[in-house]
Amino acid sequence: MALDSKAKSKVFRYRWAIFGILAFAYFFVYFHRVSTAVVSEDLQSTFGVGAASIALLSSAYFYAYTIMQLPSGLLTDSWGPRKTVSIFTLVAAVGAILTGIASSFLLVIAGRVLIGVGVAMVYIPIMKILATWYRKNEFASLSGILLAVGNIGALSAAGPLALMSDAMGWQQVFLVLGVITVVLAVVAWVITRDRPADMGLPTIQEIESDETGEPIPEAKEVEKIPMRKALRMTFGSGMKFWPLAIWFFFMYGSIMVYQGLWAGPYYADVLGWDKATYGTVLTFIGIGMIVGCPLAGILSDKVLKSRKKVLIVGTVAYTAIWAVIWMTAGMLDTVVSQIAINFMFGFFGGFFVVSYAQIKELFPISIVGTTTAALNIFPFAGGAILQQLTGLMLVERTAAGYQTIWLFMLVCMVIATVAGFLSREKARAPATLPKVETQKRGQTN
Repeated sequence: MALDSKAKSKVFRYRWAIFGILAFAYFFVYFHRVSTAVVSEDLQSTFGVGAASIALLSSAYFYAYTIMQLPSGLLTDSWGPRKTVSIFTLVAAVGAILTGIASSFLLVIAGRVLIGVGVAMVYIPIMKILATWYRKNEFASLSGILLAVGNIGALSAAGPLALMSDAMGWQQVFLVLGVITVVLAVVAWVITRDRPADMGLPTIQEIESDETGEPIPEAKEVEKIPMRKALRMTFGSGMKFWPLAIWFFFMYGSIMVYQGLWAGPYYADVLGWDKATYGTVLTFIGIGMIVGCPLAGILSDKVLKSRKKVLIVGTVAYTAIWAVIWMTAGMLDTVVSQIAINFMFGFFGGFFVVSYAQIKELFPISIVGTTTAALNIFPFAGGAILQQLTGLMLVERTAAGYQTIWLFMLVCMVIATVAGFLSREKARAPATLPKVETQKRGQTN
């Protein structure tokens, strides 16, 4: 029996409202993620702390984010995306407000931890929404768009945040962010629905089945997978999971060492640039990702039709950029040259987006929250651990000191490249014949 066309049309329209509000929430995930690099000098001036303390503050977000990844996946699969995002966005709001009123550096760290806990519960629910409201061949492209939105947030936490903190004071900025985040949590609760069936609408699988004449795959069996089995299926899957996990640890960890912590101080300490200048230059990392993330998704879904090929191309090129950063430390001091490096850094760094589609396709859809969250532990563990390690490594904030960090990141990326080549991906099935053709073939046979 054919599905009602109005019901299908409503699914296709309403899913964009859900995606839009959750993408806006994801904007602030990235904003908070890289904000420490921009306000680090203000924090040092306000509380009289040094580089190691700033590194600890920045990594606190990542430790909290990392710890909350498995709970994020499990809650997304049990509570649903709507409840998970709404509640924990409020937690992030409390963290931002606490940061804004903090009278000591310890309270700032506490606020940072709460922010990390709260925003950790945004990405995985969105992945679940994409899996339940969108077709399989839309997943990587929409993941790319989502990461582009996130990087607009990162871009806003570079130049614009520097200007806002100069004009209002950095603590007032966080108070405003807290109020905005409260409103965002309420709107997310009002608009978001976990699946089309919650609104009495046909599922995306039913729509695809209606269009192709094929039976709905995995409709009942995968819903019975319990939590413990889902975890065993993920962590015990060997080469399906672990090469991607190792790759992501170093890939994203290195991005956060540069974009999220040391790029700004490097420009100030070594090149002598003021905050406005290096803040503007750092925005080009976000611009590069805004271009690279959607392009990587499109290449994966529509052109190369391979997750792994896109991942490897991006990883190799990104590793080459790290080689350039290391070899030219303290030498390339023009704004134009650094804009070019930062843009390419963000562009090829953004190719990591396809890893989520790669891991999603290797496991049943009902545990997509758990498997994606399990993978997501590793990039943020990488961010936390590598940021703290580099904070300990940077004894002298000189060109040589930063160059040591850049070399360490290059070595990490060589390891990541090897892991990327070892990763697995699910073979793409041939395109399904249209419904009419399928029926004709059945009659012929």
